[in-house]
Amino acid sequence: MEPFPKKLLDQTRDAIRLKHYSYRTEETYLNWIRRYILFHNKRHPAEMGAPEVEAFLTHLAVKEHVAASTQNQALSALLFLYREVLHKDLGPIDALRAKKPKRLPTVLTKEETLRLLNHLSGTHQLMAKLIYGSGLRLMECLRLRVKDLEFERRAIIVRDGKGEQDRVTVLPDSLIPLLQEHLQQVKALHQQDLAHGFGSVYLPDALARKYPNADKEWGWQYVFPANSLSRDPRSGVIRRHHVHESSLQKAIREAARLAGISKPVGPHTLRHCFATHLLENGYDIRTVQELLGHKDVKTTMIYTHVLQRGGLAVRSPLDG
Repeated sequence: MEPFPKKLLDQTRDAIRLKHYSYRTEETYLNWIRRYILFHNKRHPAEMGAPEVEAFLTHLAVKEHVAASTQNQALSALLFLYREVLHKDLGPIDALRAKKPKRLPTVLTKEETLRLLNHLSGTHQLMAKLIYGSGLRLMECLRLRVKDLEFERRAIIVRDGKGEQDRVTVLPDSLIPLLQEHLQQVKALHQQDLAHGFGSVYLPDALARKYPNADKEWGWQYVFPANSLSRDPRSGVIRRHHVHESSLQKAIREAARLAGISKPVGPHTLRHCFATHLLENGYDIRTVQELLGHKDVKTTMIYTHVLQRGGLAVRSPLDG
């Protein structure tokens, strides 16, 4: 007797894991595919095609008023479904990608940045200082492993960053003693986990197979571990994951409120500040590009627009 074929979402989950996409991407893609199916009254996607995808994206834009990035995320999920799971060509559907509006990033002055950091405390302050001092993305900071901090070289190795690229960025001298003290506490927690029969950490599948015992080694542990153990949603193994991103996001929003900063502020704002303040200090655009991990210098160039005074440095006639 032949086994029943897997359900579509299970097939999609398998295809996502085969590509080694993150669990976050897996959940996001499956959510969009479910919404697409429900929007079309539970019709099977194999029976639909480009017109139905276009109708769904139009609904998101016109009725739900989603941002361009959200609409493109939904399109990416559906393209993955049709190309990788159903093996169906939708034609030139990439043309449906929404055009993102060109907006300047929110940047704090140096004084505002220090005020913000001073209204944080403990691990939240350390993470925020690391993002600002090293130009890390939020998830790059949270996913840092102990072995990625190279104190003697004053460097941080960012593994598998955006675009699956590794890079090296600066480790601020002022954070070294704070990080070393923090790691002593993290190591004590790890040893406690080991003593209770736990102590493993998530490793990508290929690494886990190549180094079967590495998941319990000190160097592979997260620099910023979660307060409690949790069950891995994919493997079912009980592990200590890294801190959840919402924890720092909430802390920074509250710190901005306490600091009297009216601009919209989040962890990524500190990365914008890192780039802008480096350029203000005279560092060249190529250096900043490398530290940020931008593939194209055009992406980094946006910070040069932030540096310009209002009206492209034109002196207002009102000022004489």
